[in-house]
Amino acid sequence: MKTRTLSALVAAFVLAGCISFGAEPPPSLLSLTPEATTAAGTSRTIAPGEAITVLPPRVPAALATNRVPVQADATNIAYVKDAQWVDNPNRLFRALLSETIAAKTGRVVMDFRQFSFDPGVRIGGELRNFGVDAQAMEAVVTYDATRTLPGSDRIEERRFEARVPVTEVRAGPVGVALNSAANKVAADVAAWIGG
Repeated sequence: MKTRTLSALVAAFVLAGCISFGAEPPPSLLSLTPEATTAAGTSRTIAPGEAITVLPPRVPAALATNRVPVQADATNIAYVKDAQWVDNPNRLFRALLSETIAAKTGRVVMDFRQFSFDPGVRIGGELRNFGVDAQAMEAVVTYDATRTLPGSDRIEERRFEARVPVTEVRAGPVGVALNSAANKVAADVAAWIGG
């Protein structure tokens, strides 16, 4: 009996070195930090229809992951080694866009889960690029924004894009460049909304 128990323990230790329940996490995770923020204690009151609701943007398959895509050429995509977002890029971008719009326009920005209260102006769209163009050595953020005004069935669409040089395709420089490009796009969207 003792021999079988000892054999089972030895087998468990041997297998423990062979089995992995997930990839090793990178040394750090990337996030987005808004350059424009609303000061603590800021209070705002709005009338019906004046709120802004920012919906999470749709993303293509290459961005439906926490990894950072690199467009190697017209048909090949790779991912930056050891670069991983703390959350999905569309949720990170939505949060950055919401904070930037609130700070730059002075209007109340509703979370999309509060949509039923008073959506006001609805901002949606597609985050088409959120990665690195390896041939140009640039971080690229492309957002096809849509805007729907209260009481209107019309949808306006406008493309916003920012490109920021990348010194090397590594997690640190790529994260800094993408943060800068995302902030530029968010500021341009806020200006489009009006502030």
